[in-house]
Amino acid sequence: MTLARNFRETVRARASRDPEFREALFQDAVSALLRREVAEGRAGLRAYINATIGIERLSVVLGRPEKSLMHMFGPSGNPTAENLLGVISALQAETSVHLEVRAVAAQSRSIP
Repeated sequence: MTLARNFRETVRARASRDPEFREALFQDAVSALLRREVAEGRAGLRAYINATIGIERLSVVLGRPEKSLMHMFGPSGNPTAENLLGVISALQAETSVHLEVRAVAAQSRSIP
């Protein structure tokens, strides 16, 4: 467990001093969700939560039990879209990192 704790503390320290890193953590997590890489997206959001406001603060903001939130972002979690969007909204408000969604044309793949 020491390794995980040290890694978490390292990510938290970097996020607190590097706004671009903090933004990239959040953007990568949400981008993974949009690519249907749900496990990666949940893990990314968990890392972002731990590096910024913490699960305790998120629990207060959302009015949800900490255990429920920990399960939601754990390996076997299966959050609903409503819960995910609520968490993303709360994170944007609490961390002042706001994401924008924009449409881009898909690149066509040609088969050689």
